[in-house]
Order: sequence, then C-alpha cells, then structure tokens
Amino acid sequence: MVLALPTVVLAAPSGVNGHVEAANTHAPVAGAHIELREAQRTATTDRNGNFSLANVAPGVYTLVISVPGQGELERQVTVQERKPAVENFVVGNAVTSLGQVSVFAAATPDEQARAQQQQAPNMIFVQPQAAIERLPDVNAGEAVRRLPGVSLETDTGEGRFVNIRGLDADLNSTTFDGVRMMPTNVATPSGGGRAVAFDSIPAGLVGSLTVTNTNMPDQDAEALGGTIEITSKQMPKDKDQFIDLQLGTGLENLRDTPIHNYEMTGGLRFGPSANYKPFTVIGTVNYYQDHRAIDDVEAGYVDQQGAGVPDKAFSALDQRYYNYQRSRLGYGVEFDFQPDEDNKWFARYFDAGYTERKSRDNLIFNFAGAPVVDPNNPNGLIDDAAYQRGNEHEKETIDSRVAMIGGQNDFHSWRTDYHVAMSIGSYNKPYDYNSTFVSGSPNPGNPDGSGQAIIAYDNITRPNYPSYSILQGQNPANPSGYTLSDFSNGSEHDHDQEYNLGDNVTVPTHWFSTSTDEFIKFGVNARVRSRHNAQDNFDYNPPALPLSDAIQGGPITYYDGHYDIGPLINPQTIINLLTSNPGIFTENTANDFLADLQSRGRDRENIFAGYAEYQFQPVDKLSILGGVRYEATRARYEGMNVITNNGNLVSYSPNITQRNYGNVFPSLQLKYSFQPDLIGRVVYSKTIARPGFQQVTPSTQVDDVNNVVSQGNPALKPTYSDNIDASFEYYLPEGGLAYAGFFDKELTNYIVPLASVQTINNPVGILDVFTPGTLVTFSSYENISSAFARGLQLVYVDRFRGLPGALSGLGVNTNFTYVDSRIQIHPGLYSMLPSTSRDTANFSLTYEYQGLRLDLGAYHESKNIFALGGPLYTNADGTPSSVYADQYSSARTSLDFGASYAFNDTLSVYFGAKNLTNTKLRFTETSNDNRPIQREFYDQTFTAGVRIHL
Repeated sequence: MVLALPTVVLAAPSGVNGHVEAANTHAPVAGAHIELREAQRTATTDRNGNFSLANVAPGVYTLVISVPGQGELERQVTVQERKPAVENFVVGNAVTSLGQVSVFAAATPDEQARAQQQQAPNMIFVQPQAAIERLPDVNAGEAVRRLPGVSLETDTGEGRFVNIRGLDADLNSTTFDGVRMMPTNVATPSGGGRAVAFDSIPAGLVGSLTVTNTNMPDQDAEALGGTIEITSKQMPKDKDQFIDLQLGTGLENLRDTPIHNYEMTGGLRFGPSANYKPFTVIGTVNYYQDHRAIDDVEAGYVDQQGAGVPDKAFSALDQRYYNYQRSRLGYGVEFDFQPDEDNKWFARYFDAGYTERKSRDNLIFNFAGAPVVDPNNPNGLIDDAAYQRGNEHEKETIDSRVAMIGGQNDFHSWRTDYHVAMSIGSYNKPYDYNSTFVSGSPNPGNPDGSGQAIIAYDNITRPNYPSYSILQGQNPANPSGYTLSDFSNGSEHDHDQEYNLGDNVTVPTHWFSTSTDEFIKFGVNARVRSRHNAQDNFDYNPPALPLSDAIQGGPITYYDGHYDIGPLINPQTIINLLTSNPGIFTENTANDFLADLQSRGRDRENIFAGYAEYQFQPVDKLSILGGVRYEATRARYEGMNVITNNGNLVSYSPNITQRNYGNVFPSLQLKYSFQPDLIGRVVYSKTIARPGFQQVTPSTQVDDVNNVVSQGNPALKPTYSDNIDASFEYYLPEGGLAYAGFFDKELTNYIVPLASVQTINNPVGILDVFTPGTLVTFSSYENISSAFARGLQLVYVDRFRGLPGALSGLGVNTNFTYVDSRIQIHPGLYSMLPSTSRDTANFSLTYEYQGLRLDLGAYHESKNIFALGGPLYTNADGTPSSVYADQYSSARTSLDFGASYAFNDTLSVYFGAKNLTNTKLRFTETSNDNRPIQREFYDQTFTAGVRIHL
C-alpha cells in the first residue's frame, strides 16, 4: 500500500512534486505513471523514484496512479498559490513496481501509523510520537495504554506495568528497536521478575509504540499476551538537519509542587559533498522532574468471623502521608552510515531511568482485635488500640540500557540484516531508613492493659473514609509519649543483563505469478542472560529517643481534611544520631544475616533460536505468511536453602538446578483484501512464557516461628498458548479505522500459587525443626493443566471532515476490549486470570482546526483480581471458610486533557491536565467493594510549555 510522508517545502511555483520508494529498503521505485487528471498532465517516476508536474494552476485535482494490469487508483490533491503540493509515497515491502496499492494523500503521522498497521502481515497497533504528545502521558506505559487491548498497573500515581489482552505483564515482552529489554526490578505484579517497568521510560524519548498481537516466526516466542515495541526517534527523510525543543513546567496540586520538563531531539545528515551525505547522527534527551504527593489509607481486618469476631473488625488502620521527588532522565543516540541504497550500518545507544527520593510518614492504630458493638452507632465498633508513628526515608535508582550495532545489505537476489546488542536493567537502592515510634505506656483505663487507648470507629457507613474517635487515651497526633522502638536501614542491588545476537536473510521468490511481495526469510538468534540480586539489611535496637526530639514543622491534616497525623518525623535527626553515636545502636546481626541470605539470587538463562518463514500470494487479494520457530532453552537457577530454629539460623546452603528444553512454535497468518481499504485476517500462532525467576527458584525457607515453609518449584513447566485471532479492518481517510477483532488464547501449564496446610507427624530433613503434630503451611507454585483468555476488540477512529466550517475539526478515537478468562483459583472456585480486567476502554474526543488541537481522553479499566489469599477465616468446627482473602484492584476511570496551538511550523504552545477525575488507586479484600485495604489518590497534574521545531 502507499503512504504519504510529511515534507517541508519552501515557497516555489505551483505544481505537484513527489517521490516513491519501497517501505523497508527505501529503494526508489521507477516507472510509476502519475497523472493529474483535470490538468491533463502526466509524469513517470525516474530511476530515483522522483516525479514533478510544474506550473499547475491552483485548485483541487485528482491524482491518479496507473498500475499496469490493475486499473487506476485515485486521491484528491490541493495545489495552492506559489506552494507546490508534495506527494511522497512509500510502497509495500521490497516492491520494485507499484503493484496493487492504496493511496493516502494527506501526510500525517496518524496515517503513517495506520498504513504501517494495514501493510503488516500480522496484527499490530501503532501509536506515533505525534499522537503520544497530545495527552499529558508522562511515561511510555501511560502512552501505550491508549492502544486497544492494553491495561495498566499503576504505582505512585504513574503507569508502571502493562498487561495485554488479559495476560499480566510478566507474560509479555518488551523490545527497544527489536532488542528485548530487561526488567529493572525483581518486584513485578505476579512475582515473576520478568516484566519491564515502563515508568523508567520517558514518553518524550519514544519515536513510536507498537503492540504486536500475533507473533511472526522471526520474533521471540516469549510473548504470551503480546509484544510492545518501543521504536527510537528517526531522522526525517526529507531533511538534512533538524532540532526539536520542548520547554515545559507544571504543578501537582495535592501539595502544590512544581514540575520541570525539558526535551531536545536533533539530527544531522552529512558527507563529503552537498549531493552525497552518507552519514547521519540523531540524538534525543528528555528530563522530567516532579514532586508527587500521595494521600493513602490502608487497613487490615481481623477476619475471624468463625470465632465470633464482628465482620470488618480492624486489626490495624494505617494513615500514610507520602512525598516523592522523581528525576527521570532518558537519552539516546544513533549513528548511521549508508553509502548507497543497498547498504547501511548503524550504532545505537539508549539509556533511561529515574532517581527517586521517598518520604513516608504514617500513624498506625494497632487494634486488639476483640471489639464490641458501639451502643451509640449500630455500624460502629469499640476496641483497644496501641499507637505507632513511623517514617521511611529512601532513595532508589532504576535504569534501562540498550546498546546495539548492526547493518543491512541488499544484494538484490537476497538481503540480510544483523545485529549485536546488550540490554541491561538495574535497580539500586543505596539506603532505606525506617524508624518506628510507639506510645510509651499502657493506658491504665484498659482493664487488660493491652493498649494506650480505647477507640470507637465506623468503617461501614463510609468505608472509603473510616471515622474514629478517642474515647480514652491521649490524642494520637500529639508527639509526646512516643519513643523510638526500632530503626533499620537497607540497600539493594538487582542487575539483569542479556547479550543478543541475530542474523536474518531474506530471499525474494517468484513462484506465484500473483504475488507482488513474495519471499523466504530465515535466521538465527541467541539471547545470553544473567541476573543477580542482593540486599544488605541493618536492623537496630535504638536508644529510647523521644519523638518530640525528632519532629519537623506543624501538624499535618491530610486526606481531604479527614485525618490529622501530627508533625512529620525528621529522619535526619536519627541518622545523625547513628552516625555520631553508633555505640548506642545495637544491630541484630543474626537476623540481618538471615535476611541477606533469603534475598539473594543468581540465575542464567540462554535462549538459542532459529526460524524460517515464507510470505506469498497464492491468489489475487490473499496474502499468506507461514513459518516455524524453534527455541532451545538452557537455564541454570540458583537459590538458597535456609533453615531456622526459633527464628535463629540453623543452616544455609546453595541449591542449583539446571533446566534444558526445546520448543517448536508454528505460525500461519492469512490476510485477505476484500477491497484496498477493507481487510480480513485469520491467524494461528503459538507462544510461551517461561516460569518467573521467583517461581522456579530452587530455594527453600523454613520459618519455624510462624510454621511456614516457602519454596520455589524448579520442576515448573513453561506456560504455552495456542492462539487464534481474527479481524475485520476498514481503513478510513486521514488515519481513520473501523476494526472488529476476536482472540482465543488456550493456555497450558499456567502457573498459580499453591498453599497447603499439613500436619507434620514425622519431621525429618529440613523439617526437623518442627515438633511432631505441628500444622505447617507450605507455600509454592504449581502448573495447572489449562486456562483460557478469550475476547473481543472494537476500534473506531474517524475525522468528521464532512461537517461544515469549524465543526470539520471534530474527531473521535475510541477502542474497547472485552476479555473472558477462567482459572481455578481455589478448590472448586473459578475466576478471571490474575490482573485481567474484563473491560478495558479508551474514548477520546479530538478537535483540530487552523493550528488548534484539543484532546479529551478517558481511560477505563474494570475490577480485576490482583493477588490470591488464603481462607478469610476458620469456621467454629476448625474447617477453613469458603470465602478467601483475595485482593482485588477496583475499577478505575480517569480523564485527561491536552491542548496545543501552532502559531506556525516553528512554534507551538501546549497545555495538559492529567487525572481530572482524581481517580483513586483502590484495593479491596475479597471482591466486596466495602472492604478496602488500600485507597490512595494524587489530585491533578497540570503542565504547560512551548515546542520549537527548527
């Protein structure tokens, strides 16, 4: 198909100029017949793919491309006074003549992205950088959620992990310019340690985002839900030099804190002469700093209804007041050498991440857990409670890096592309200070002396804002009476690194006379991966420092004015005391050494792959791509066996397991063009998700204090998916789309947590720390035989150019994904897959007219199960309840606004308002919305600035 590219044109006599080239190789297409019908003018592209129709009077004309043996294709073109219309075209892969193509006359990034999707032999969705900047999305995760089928896991008010069509982030893959990216942190939603954290990647660093729903044989098979490709910014083909600048500022209004946002991208094409410039360099840098604040309330419940405890009785109520400072920096550079149309070599480097400082103050009520009904409030309870104040003072840095060299060579009878790359994800936490202050003495008003206060509370009338009153005891916000009871520090380093080598060979074939783009492609790839993680823990018995000696500022009232947590704790006071008087702090060295051991991990995982695929057109309008991929996995997982007795370390030893296996992944992709702009697709593919590193680890931890044995499962099998996809796609003018798609993923060996309670009658081996008859909880993972995720995707994107006057700027961009999945989460109980939202939707209203651009974007994600828990309580007869303490992420709907105005081609201004609805991040115990265990919010974020294009 054909796609128009944007071109900058200086004032010149009226006419129509253009260029035609092949999409992948950028080779010029010669011999295309061009006609401007009403002017009765014709031209033919020369050997460089160029054509020119000079001295054309201003007006609207029909541009016709004549294709031998296949009729004529038409689009309108407008010629203005002293400004030639420029119509540059890109045709399908490896085409030497135009073949059967569709023409798009307008030159917008939306149309380029949609044409890429239309041309692709597999199912993809593409979002260009011009679309990313329309809404105030800070990172790549927030930007990619605008595409169909994507749902977003958030943390600290930003998007972090991306799920695709009902499969959680650990089951998908992320690539940068085709190279697989490494995770930056071992902590991922399902504990697999494989998901990439997208909040490390600034949105301004991205050239485009592509979600691949159906893998081809030349792509890694490790993409159960799909693959997200992040493409770097590229040098415009019509320019020898350019600079794009963005200077921005902003405000986060929960604490009225500032934002600083600066971006610059520039490129230069150069060489020994004005007509020969084989060298290109392009670089981009993005800096974004904010001071995000979070108001949070978290709750724990007693959950002993079987023993007569009232429902929703609090075990704890934790009021948390956060302040963050995040400085996000990303940069990339690419150097290309392309001496001719047949040869190109490149070197690229990409680095993105952030450094974050966190301060968290909290006030906790630790309830006795034996409440009575409040006689003055049928929804209220009365219970004893102890007060606790705490502070966390932490710094962390996460970083993603990709370095890559490679090349492309076209020998006409065959062509090849190749690369060598290194990808690194790292997490570094140099310090994490935690201090705990407790009230000094029991309240004599409590008969059992169990707490410092008697509190009446109501978490039923308004579960999102539980209320309480102090019936007896001091004001918990008053710092007097608190003393320092615990102080700790910790550091962590996680490093995940992979070397990636690949070579692909494409051989054009002509076995079918109906094929316009027929080829055989084969190649090899190797991914050599190593990862390690370690922590250093320091837990102290501190001196009895009064809280009144370690506070700063006045009392803090937060959470929309509902709660007073008193003055903030100054962590530096305690740090200085530790530094100047280390002898008065006693370290729990044995416990620290035990914690260090339990955190260590070291793994190696190498994937060696080969593939072959064949694309052809057996009959008119039908295109087929079929092939097979083979991947050999060679892995070595290292864990630690840790045994304790009464909480004391008994023994530890490394435990290493080897896993070697091979898999075949077939793929068949059929694409039928009912009309040039109406396409149907049917696809079968097979994909894999290898077990998470925390799941497959051979480590065992025996906790005889809590009677828990935690184990990885080295015998876990990978999860496989047989995928069927089908779609109808109707491509509308100006990047519009009407799309309906269906998918069915049949999963084998899906991995789930496993928990069982067993009576140890004959404790031997690592279990000899337990006395006979002890009830022990065993926690591990297992494969289940089958699960599925099926769904429907609908997309509608359109511009209403037929409306009169200013109304012609209106448009709509909407998509909806419905997922039905099933998995047995408890004996006899079935649910959706973890992290799977049944409904995910985007709805954007757009307006673009005479330089003004307005976008109002809504995002919705329905409730999903976030984590599995054990039985909610034990019945009076000792049997577990049939209700489980699973955690659910509540439904969320957010609304963002973006506006820009272009004064000319050089200067524009923008404004953004994020989270207009102040959407809450909310988790509940069970699916009952009246049992919140976490509810935090951030208010709005406002940004504004200027963009300069030179």
